[in-house]
Amino acid sequence: MNEEKKIKVLIIEDDSYISDMYRIKFESNNFETVIASDGIEGIKLLGNDVPNVILLDIVMPKIDGFSVLKTIKKNPQLKEIPVILLTNLSQKENIERGFELGAIDYIIKAHFTPSEVVEKIKEVIEREKRNKN
Repeated sequence: MNEEKKIKVLIIEDDSYISDMYRIKFESNNFETVIASDGIEGIKLLGNDVPNVILLDIVMPKIDGFSVLKTIKKNPQLKEIPVILLTNLSQKENIERGFELGAIDYIIKAHFTPSEVVEKIKEVIEREKRNKN
């Protein structure tokens, strides 16, 4: 049986309700999901298995999403992974900082449904495939 490899999404989000909601939505769209409940756990998970894309919250305990993003982009094995910030911080300076640190997109949770986030991830993956060819 020739089964296409699933797209793996790492969701780094401290709110279990939100991460579960996105996990269910992604898995119902044939994605593989891995959940980290804080930034430290997210960084540890990246040492085991590299996802196709990362959804990263900013406001989290232990280490914030900006610090996680910096860590990812400094690592030669991880820096090419597309990171999308998924947050409720909508201030212009936060958005600018996210892009400056290397995020490829910035999604404000209140402005997007989970279905729209899934579609955005599909677009990112397709763009990444085109850029590699």
